[in-house]
Amino acid sequence: MRLATWNVNSIRARVARTVDFAVREHIDVLAMQEIKCKPEQFPYAEFEAAGYTVEAHGLNQWNGVAIASREPIEDLQIGFPGMPGFAKGHDGPDAPQEARAIGATIGGVTVWSLYVPNGRSLDDPHFRYKLDWLEALRGYTAETLAASPDLALALTGDFNIAPTDADNGDPTVIEGVTTHVSPPERAAFQALLGAGLSDTVRPLVPTGYTYWDYKQLRFPRNEGLRIDFILGSHAFADAVVDAAIHREERKGEIPSDHVPVVVDLDLDGADDDRPMIF
Repeated sequence: MRLATWNVNSIRARVARTVDFAVREHIDVLAMQEIKCKPEQFPYAEFEAAGYTVEAHGLNQWNGVAIASREPIEDLQIGFPGMPGFAKGHDGPDAPQEARAIGATIGGVTVWSLYVPNGRSLDDPHFRYKLDWLEALRGYTAETLAASPDLALALTGDFNIAPTDADNGDPTVIEGVTTHVSPPERAAFQALLGAGLSDTVRPLVPTGYTYWDYKQLRFPRNEGLRIDFILGSHAFADAVVDAAIHREERKGEIPSDHVPVVVDLDLDGADDDRPMIF
């Protein structure tokens, strides 16, 4: 299985690029974020013509997540248990949920497409919401893997966190001043890993950004951020045999400001004995 995640930054504006990439790179499962449309507005026909089934979750022109797959999509879930909501000036557990999480079982793998809240600024209520959202995701992950330790689970998407200093090449993203690099956000990311996940791409692609702002020539200057990840349980990580960050997708006409992140899985051989490399 070849699994990819991509914040497409409006699927209706970039459907041709998205489908072309999926076909050209032989993607079996594509998790998309920031589709920016309701399900009834999603351009299903283009994906179906290329052999994909799509499940989408969107509430308006903001946010939105989807999964496209060449294999059957089963056990569809909209939002994860305990996921908090948000509305400006609306506190409490009954705040409306945003379209930020969709999950399914595909080929024996539980795949989530996640669009983690941005946080906006360190003193914005959205920042507290971001941390609460990540804590709820950590709790869901820990509970799920405690119940099914050998589950092949993948949390994919735009996490809006650069976990290490090496993941931040944008001079305007500054610890103590902006989001994405604050200690609480980085601690929340590490807590996700502590719940039983690992970054399945970094061991194979140790450097490289996944996002470059449209402004100030950030891409030509390579002033980007690594904020898009495929985090996997041990059963998922053990099956990963290759990975890539497709930097070239940031070029060309009307690109997204993010690029695809891809892993190849050998699901049949995940439990095989392999030689140890020292």
